[in-house]
Amino acid sequence: MKIDPKNPANLSAQIATEIRDKIIAGRLIVDERLPSEAELADQFNVSRPTVREALKRLAAQSLIRTQRGASGGAFVNRISFQEAYAQQITTSTLLLSMNDVSFETACEARFALERSCATLSAKRRSADHLAAMRAEIHRQSQPGLTDEAFCASDVAFHRALVDGADNPVLSYQLAGAVEAMQPLMNMITFSARDRERIIALHEHIADATEAQDGAAVFDGLTALEVETQTLAAGVFAQRAAQH
Repeated sequence: MKIDPKNPANLSAQIATEIRDKIIAGRLIVDERLPSEAELADQFNVSRPTVREALKRLAAQSLIRTQRGASGGAFVNRISFQEAYAQQITTSTLLLSMNDVSFETACEARFALERSCATLSAKRRSADHLAAMRAEIHRQSQPGLTDEAFCASDVAFHRALVDGADNPVLSYQLAGAVEAMQPLMNMITFSARDRERIIALHEHIADATEAQDGAAVFDGLTALEVETQTLAAGVFAQRAAQH
C-alpha cells in the first residue's frame, strides 16, 4: 500500500482512496474484514488517528461498516442501489449548482435520460407503479395545492415512471435527473406553468404507460420537455426585460 508521505495534510484521504480502489477492483471483497487500525497504521506508516480518519471517510461513502466486540472491526460493505440514491442526488445537485450549466442543457439531459426508460416502463410497469402515477395526477388536480407540494408531486410522478422500468441500474442513474435536475428546473418554471397543461401531459404519459405504448410515452415526455423549455424561455425573457 503506497501513499505520498510528502503530502501529510492529505494522508487520511490518500489511505481512504487506496482502500476504496482495492474495493472497487475486487481485491477487497464484500464482508471481508479490513486489517485493524494498528495494522493499517503499520502498513501505511502513519498514526492510528490518521487511519481512523480514513476509515470515517470510507464509512461516509458506505464503502465499509464497523462492528464492535471481539469479532468486530471494519468490514467491506455491500451497497444497495437504494442506499446509493441519496449520494447520487446530492452529487447531481452539487454539480448543477456549482457549475455553469444552462437551463436548456440540464433540461435536455434530464428528458433524454428519462426517455431512455419509456419503452421499458411501458413494458414492465406494475399495477403499483401505475397507481402511484395516477395518485400523483389526482394530487396535482387538488385545488389549493401549494407550488411546493405540486413540485414534489411532479417529482414523485416521474420517479414512479422511471422505477416502472424495473431496472435498478437505470433507477439509480436517473435518481439525479429526476430528483435533482427536475426540482431545480421547477424552481425556474413553477410561477409560469399552466398546471392543467402539465396534468394533461402527465395523464397522456400515464395512459400510454398503462396501454404499454412505449412510443407514446416517449412522445409525451418530448412534449413535456418542449413545454418546460418554452416556459423557461418566457421566464428568462421576462427577467431580462426587467433589468
